[in-house]
Amino acid sequence: MGLQFDILKTCGKARRGQLHTKHGTINTPAFMPVGTCGTVKAMMPESVAATGAEILLGNTYHLMLRPGADLVEKMGGLHKFMNWNKPILTDSGGFQVMSLSGLRKIGEEGVSFASHVDGKRYFLSPEESMKIQHKLDSNITMCLDECVKLPAPHNVVKQSMEMSMRWAKRSKEAFVDRDGYGIFGIQQGGDYEDLRAFSAEKLREIGFDGYAIGGLAVGEGQETMFKVLDYAPQMLPSDKPRYLMGVGRPDDIVGAVLRGVDMFDCVMPTRSGRTSQAFTRLGTINIRNARHREDPRPLEEGCDCPLCTNYSRAYIHHLQKANEILAVMLLTWHNVRYYQRLMSGLRKSIETDTLNAFVEQFYSDQKQGDIQEL
Repeated sequence: MGLQFDILKTCGKARRGQLHTKHGTINTPAFMPVGTCGTVKAMMPESVAATGAEILLGNTYHLMLRPGADLVEKMGGLHKFMNWNKPILTDSGGFQVMSLSGLRKIGEEGVSFASHVDGKRYFLSPEESMKIQHKLDSNITMCLDECVKLPAPHNVVKQSMEMSMRWAKRSKEAFVDRDGYGIFGIQQGGDYEDLRAFSAEKLREIGFDGYAIGGLAVGEGQETMFKVLDYAPQMLPSDKPRYLMGVGRPDDIVGAVLRGVDMFDCVMPTRSGRTSQAFTRLGTINIRNARHREDPRPLEEGCDCPLCTNYSRAYIHHLQKANEILAVMLLTWHNVRYYQRLMSGLRKSIETDTLNAFVEQFYSDQKQGDIQEL
C-alpha cells in the first residue's frame, strides 16, 4: 500500500530517486508545475507533458470552490477531468485559506472562511481536506496545516506548529490508504531549529509516505531559508521523499537540492510567462525591453522548446508589445521547459558525481548574464 520511493544515487546531501505512484513514476529531484484550477495557465496538459514534467500540483482550495470536488469525482477524478494521466499532488487548501486574513477564522477544529468567489461560507477541517483530495483522486495528498508568515515570534510559531501537528495526526487518520497513493506530512517551525526538530519528531511518530518542509518562502529571504535547509531536511526520514513547498527561483532550487530536497513546486515559471519574464541559462530576460526589438536570435541558444526552435526574440517582443495571447503561451512553455531542463541536469549530475561542477557552471552562467553585443 502507499507509495514506493527508491534512492538510486547520492552526491553529498543531494539525492537522485524515483517515486512510484499509480499514475506513473516521478524522477527526483523533480519540479511540479502548478495547475491551480485543474490547468497550468496558458498551456494544454499535452504541452506540459512535452516539457518533461512528470507530476502536476492541483489546488484543493480553488477546486473545492470551482467546480467542486463532487463534480470532479463524478467526471472520473482530476486526471480524467483535465486529461492528465500522470501523477498529481494536491495541496491541502490550508495555505490559500491562511492567506485570506480577514475572510477566515481559525480554531482547533479547522478553518471557517468566506469564498473569494461569491462570499459563501465554508469550513475546512483536516478530515474535510482529506475527503476533498480523495474525491479529486490525488496521488499525493497533503495534510492540513497552518502556515505563519515570517518573521514571527517564537511563541506564535510554536503555537501554530503544535496545532499543525495535531491536524497532521487527524489528517493521517482520515486518509484512505490504497496502493499507488500516499499522504505527506508537513514540517513547520518557521526559522527556529528547536521547533523544526519537535515538528519532525511528531511527524515521524505519525508516519507518512513523504515529508514536506513548509513555512518557507513566506517572506524570510533566501539566506534565512538556506540556513533552515542546512538542518531541516536531515531531521526527516532519509528513506522518504522530501518536498520543499512553494519554492521557487532556479537558484533556490539548486541550493535546496544541494541540501537534500527532492521535490519542488512554484508558480514562478507560469506567472513570469504572463509578465514578459523568461528564465534562461544566462539569467532572467524581460522580453519587452527595447533591446530585443530587432534581435534575430532565439530566446535561449540550445533550448529545444517551440519558442526557441521556431521564433526570434524580435517576434516574441512584437507579440508582447501587441498584447497577443501567443506571447504568453510561448513564454510559459519556455519557462516550464527551462525548469525541467534544470531538474534533468541536476539529476544527471548527481548520477555522474559531477554535481559540484554543474552547480559551479550554473552560477557562472547566471553571473555572466544575457546582455550581449549583436
